Amino acid sequence: MMNCLLCKSGSMTPAKESYFARLKDCYVIIENVPCYKCDQCGETVYSASVMEKIEDILENLEKIASKIFIVDYTTAA
Repeated sequence: MMNCLLCKSGSMTPAKESYFARLKDCYVIIENVPCYKCDQCGETVYSASVMEKIEDILENLEKIASKIFIVDYTTAA
């Protein structure tokens, strides 16, 4: 089990969170993103592969940007 890098005392456990991003012309919320969350302080950490997928999703959305997007990670990744 991985210890939290922020508070040092909590354990990082697998979870799913919403990821918020602000692009040039819009806001994006990606729901159900796999992550590790500290059971003590709530710090959230995403793996490198998940961050790559998020960047791909954001890049695709930026091309068709409106004002607000809400995307489910499980269907977009």
